[in-house]
Amino acid sequence: MATKIKIESSLYDRVAKVADIAGYANAEEFITHMIEKELAKLESAGSPEEVTERLKGLGYLE
Repeated sequence: MATKIKIESSLYDRVAKVADIAGYANAEEFITHMIEKELAKLESAGSPEEVTERLKGLGYLE
């Protein structure tokens, strides 16, 4: 099942440019790879507290 998400067009343009330079087939493939990579990092955390700390370290939480 494919689900669509909305992102700002300026961010999508940046992603598309980087995806092309990096050799991805398209921006969607690049985005999927980046999300999978970040999820793997977070899923390897041992506890909810460790996940929270990692998200804080990435700047997603204060």
